[in-house]
Amino acid sequence: MGRIGEKLDIDFVISVGDNFYDAGLIDVYDKSFEESFTNIYTAKSLQKQWYAVLGNHDYRGNAVAQLDPILRDIDKRWLCLRSFMVNTDIAQFFFLDTTPFVKKYWKHPKKNHYDWRGVAPRKKYISKVLKDLEIALSESTSIWKVVVGHHTIRSVSEHGDTDELVDMLLPMLQEFGVDLYMNGHDHCLEHISSDDSPIQFLTTGGGSKAWRGIYNPNKVDTLQLFYDGQGFISLQLTKTDAKVVYYDVDGNAIHTWSRTKDCCHPYI
Repeated sequence: MGRIGEKLDIDFVISVGDNFYDAGLIDVYDKSFEESFTNIYTAKSLQKQWYAVLGNHDYRGNAVAQLDPILRDIDKRWLCLRSFMVNTDIAQFFFLDTTPFVKKYWKHPKKNHYDWRGVAPRKKYISKVLKDLEIALSESTSIWKVVVGHHTIRSVSEHGDTDELVDMLLPMLQEFGVDLYMNGHDHCLEHISSDDSPIQFLTTGGGSKAWRGIYNPNKVDTLQLFYDGQGFISLQLTKTDAKVVYYDVDGNAIHTWSRTKDCCHPYI
């Protein structure tokens, strides 16, 4: 990541959740923060702003701790909020807290405890998240719109599609012309293209615990890449072009996707 980050002269880094495995942080002074973040991403090119969302494993610990400004005092790169926006000159990034959407975490948590402080009751929270996103997307005039969440919308691996997001989130992304949906959750790299909209589903969950050997062919949309291993992706945006590159754990490019927009023909 450091080598690729230097080559591309990156502006910031995105973490798509499950930031601290296996059960988030204990509190703001949990050494896991430094052991799994500060002391790992030491390359000069990665000393930029990091934007993170919460994953379901983060909710199994002290989810509120990851949102605490104290962590930014420990490492100024860190910024994790539940749902928020990042604006640039040519793109808007909409970060979404997807874990509360998934019913089984509420109704059938098994032996897991989820930190629902600031979230419960579920229906009210989800309604507000969706309403805020709808307003933000409807008002957006950005050339590129990127939505980031932890859970999959489309996936051919272990977790598959997240039904709640397919039902409640996907129609909104289609309505407002979202270009990319980026997520983690499945421990692999995937690229799936929507068949009935411009949306590209980018799974970049190859940070750890990959090589699971689980592949379930998708029944809808078009699979462009399934890589059952560790890795990461880069995203480069200009006023006219978008380019996504998938890398394996050694930084070798294994898949590339690009798209061009112009004033007369938004998608080429």
